[in-house]
Amino acid sequence: MRILLVRLRLIGDVVFTTPAVRAVRQRFPDAQITYLVEPAAAPVVAHNPHIDDVIVAPRRRGLMQLAADLALGRRLRARRYELAIDFHGGPRSSLLTWLSRAKVRIGYEIAGRGWMYTRRVPRPRALRARHSVENQWDLLAALDIPPPDRSRFPVEMMAAPQAAATVADRLARAGVGAGDRLVVVHVSAGNPFRRWPIAAFAALVTLLVSKDARRRVIVTSGPSEGQAAGRVITQARALLEPADRGRVVSCGDFSLDELRALLDRAALYIGGDSGPLHIAATTRVPIVALYGPTLPARSAPWRAPDLIGEAVEVDGLPCRPCDQRVCTPGDFRCLTWIRPEQVVEAAERALAAT
Repeated sequence: MRILLVRLRLIGDVVFTTPAVRAVRQRFPDAQITYLVEPAAAPVVAHNPHIDDVIVAPRRRGLMQLAADLALGRRLRARRYELAIDFHGGPRSSLLTWLSRAKVRIGYEIAGRGWMYTRRVPRPRALRARHSVENQWDLLAALDIPPPDRSRFPVEMMAAPQAAATVADRLARAGVGAGDRLVVVHVSAGNPFRRWPIAAFAALVTLLVSKDARRRVIVTSGPSEGQAAGRVITQARALLEPADRGRVVSCGDFSLDELRALLDRAALYIGGDSGPLHIAATTRVPIVALYGPTLPARSAPWRAPDLIGEAVEVDGLPCRPCDQRVCTPGDFRCLTWIRPEQVVEAAERALAAT
């Protein structure tokens, strides 16, 4: 049996499909499973043992994209898939699923696109306090797969060969020793709805370093947020005593594979609701997550309940959650009202529990 799984776009969303990937493999142990993904999130599934083949679909512009997708569709059709599941439901993913001409094509009931599937699953448009893993799992109901369980079906990203050695070398060159407690703080600043203020991050890093001489804090960021990470490092070092400034570590950019390996070394991860948070969830590292327009009920780390996690959020806001198109109050208060001291308190609880 040949099975095609489709999930385009964002890193976190691809991570959220990995419990379903394991479930599909258990349901069809002898199947040939292919995963279709875009380049940014491809490392998430590149080494997944439940997947036989990963197809990376680059993004292009205009008619070049359409031509490439039609060519990819012919390639998919030639493989004669018997089952295709579109975990995304966007215009491009639904088109590629339809072009595969799989005998059974499962997707969401979406106006204007539902006809591309042979089996359709309702998907309410309203923002629900229901986890994204469960929402995607709805597509598996027709395959007689039981409801998801965090312990049996956690999110997964396998470490890439050589990534651990590369990260170990970089940490050693940055002066991080085997006995240091490594805290990873991820700055997410590309989207104002996910942007905790730079000054707040700097204050957080300063407080973390000042509380324990064994700590080394690494500030990471996405490709578009390197300047923000640099500003956090600069401001935090300026707030610290000269003897402590070296404990705010600058190691440059990390690829997704390297970030995954780094988190295996870390004592704690702190970050907002973005892809790296869910990469962290694929490890055993304790997590402190900052939630702004999204809810933990929808996008908390999906892993075994015994693993340590803290959620920091502003309760009682009538505008939360939102669709992240317009900030009604105008000041992004769901994030900007989170104080560094709150995050430090959550971090200390998480570290004390290890």
